[in-house]
Amino acid sequence: MGFMSEYINRKLGIEDLENELIKLIKTYNKLRGAYLVVYAGAIGKQIPDIPLNMDDYYAIYDMLRGIESKKLDFYIETPGGSGEAAEEIGRFIRDKFENIVFVISGESKSAGTILALSGDEILMTRSGSLGPIDAQIRIGRTVGSAYDYMEWINEKKVEAQKNKMLNPFDATMVAQISPSELKGVYNSLEFAKDIVKEWISKYKFKDWTVTETRKIPVTDEMKRKKAEEIAKELTNHGRWRSHGRSLKIDDLESIGLRIKRLDEDETLAEIVYRIQTIIRLIFSSGTNYKIIATENDRLFKQAISAGMTRPHPRNEIDLLEIDVQCQKCGRSHKIYAKFVNKAQIDIDYKKKGIPPFPKDNKLICDCGFEMDLSGIQKDVESKTGKKIIR
Repeated sequence: MGFMSEYINRKLGIEDLENELIKLIKTYNKLRGAYLVVYAGAIGKQIPDIPLNMDDYYAIYDMLRGIESKKLDFYIETPGGSGEAAEEIGRFIRDKFENIVFVISGESKSAGTILALSGDEILMTRSGSLGPIDAQIRIGRTVGSAYDYMEWINEKKVEAQKNKMLNPFDATMVAQISPSELKGVYNSLEFAKDIVKEWISKYKFKDWTVTETRKIPVTDEMKRKKAEEIAKELTNHGRWRSHGRSLKIDDLESIGLRIKRLDEDETLAEIVYRIQTIIRLIFSSGTNYKIIATENDRLFKQAISAGMTRPHPRNEIDLLEIDVQCQKCGRSHKIYAKFVNKAQIDIDYKKKGIPPFPKDNKLICDCGFEMDLSGIQKDVESKTGKKIIR
């Protein structure tokens, strides 16, 4: 039986899944003798806050700044995001911890790959993947690879020098790109390369002292040159063809990165696969879309489409009607929350066919999707200053 089936058969609720995640983190820490932080965004959900961003940096900084351990393990799943946020997180953890290992069992793309390369080591399962780091930039109404833009511009430059002119179509396209936009494209591409070159040379190659075949002492210049080659390959959109391409262990080793195959340690691999499974269940079973957790702290971000009607002044409110939209099928559900113990409210709303705020904070849609309303409960009680009576 797979881990997914095992957990589904146990019929764990959202709170149970969150507690299981913390339990697994503690087990991991005991086995590795390190301090694990789990960072995961719900890849595939259409929520703007899912990619790596500066809010994540501040949350991670707050969770880790008081930790005494010198060894940090960083489990990461992200579709990408802000390169600047990746740089901030990377520089903070490098200043804070002596040894950093990134654990990859899902996708850690784009900015996630940049951040993972700040580590001393990468542990990766067979299901894990990094991705190209060519920046995605917007020119006019089009979003594309910075590498592709620069390659196309350079091709047109050579063509113009050779033919003393451009064809009308290319001339029109080039004219639509301002010098500032072109400079921005170049800077976006070089930004990722510069960070990766620095981190690979300084951290991933810190124990590289002699070459494997000829046993020649490795110099700083050799490390810098090799790091530059790897950074160039990771930004080579012409090689990978897609910014979303999954680069597996063999792909990464082919460009010179050393990856530790986590599956070779069965005990550790089981814990990591269980963490990955719990994350998937948390994201699919409720409204959570981002997780940042350690054995001591947890942050679960939720996104719920909830519209509150019948607003009242804070001190006069007796009840609220709330519209909750199913994240799976989109159906809208109307419920009510009362703040005074009046039986007539329940009688009136029963006649209307509108159910009360569920006692266990769980609302099940006709499609079978279970919505966790804990976030709505906290939001409503915070804004009204009153407890929901159920």
